[in-house]
Amino acid sequence: MRQRPRRNRKSPFVRALVRETSVGLNDLVYPLFICEGKDIKQEIGALKENYRFSIDRALEEIQSCLALGLKAFILFPVVDHKHKDKTGTYSYSEDCFYLKAIQRFKAKFPQAVFISDVALDPYSVDGHDGLVEKGEILNDESLEVLAKMALAQARAGIDVIGPSDMMDGRVGYIREALDAQGFTQVSIMSYTAKYASVFYGPFRDALDSAPKAGDKKTYQMDPTNALEALREAELDQSEGADFLMVKPALHYLDVIAKLKTASHLPIVAYHVSGEYAMLYNAFSEDLDSGIDETLHCIKRAGADLVITYFAKRYAKYLKSL
Repeated sequence: MRQRPRRNRKSPFVRALVRETSVGLNDLVYPLFICEGKDIKQEIGALKENYRFSIDRALEEIQSCLALGLKAFILFPVVDHKHKDKTGTYSYSEDCFYLKAIQRFKAKFPQAVFISDVALDPYSVDGHDGLVEKGEILNDESLEVLAKMALAQARAGIDVIGPSDMMDGRVGYIREALDAQGFTQVSIMSYTAKYASVFYGPFRDALDSAPKAGDKKTYQMDPTNALEALREAELDQSEGADFLMVKPALHYLDVIAKLKTASHLPIVAYHVSGEYAMLYNAFSEDLDSGIDETLHCIKRAGADLVITYFAKRYAKYLKSL
């Protein structure tokens, strides 16, 4: 036999020479759940090794992550019910702890990259990503609130705006609002192909942001569709997005691959809470190897960045090699 593929697998060093895909700390984004109060670090039951942090404890967490080499964080607010209303006004209030958190984080760690969440569900009594009237999620009327939220986050110092709401036209609306106020350097990471997935359960428990009635299927994508993601990507790109996201990640590798081929923008994959929980509970003895294989599969499909709740654990794993 003249061709023996096994020759390129004969030792760890040879395998490393021909490795096609790599995952480094610059490829990872770590989600952080931020809450009101002081000295709070509360583990999330369905997301083991992940926590709700008050601002002071989050500062400690970010410091420890930076020491490991992690540089990017996506921030989610855990909002008390007393702040919620029909129109999400707390999201852009000067008293909003989430905006204060962004200010504190960016002032303390200017070298880090902080990504926001823009949607009404954490702030709304209805638990939907847009305004609700008589059971209908209003698209165009929601855009103004989302833009107010994005502008408030930009003023607080956020690096990247993350519209997760899936309202039509919101990327362009937010881009115009940011540019009109001089925030031309603030990026937009669009949740381009955000599917109406069952794999978000632990995340919604973490934020207590599940819909109070109905579901999100009229605005999040049908899990059976892939070509629709290309349409969403084309629209987001034309409206001024800087990153395109696929969510969930592991169960939508084909969609990641399609977007990578169709666009020159960076592709972000969100390895979501349900996927995390499945992997965490499946491997009792060799979880780190399972994480390593999973992240490489997501990168191999075409993701440039991976948002994962395993980011800190994986950073420790890489340090140990």
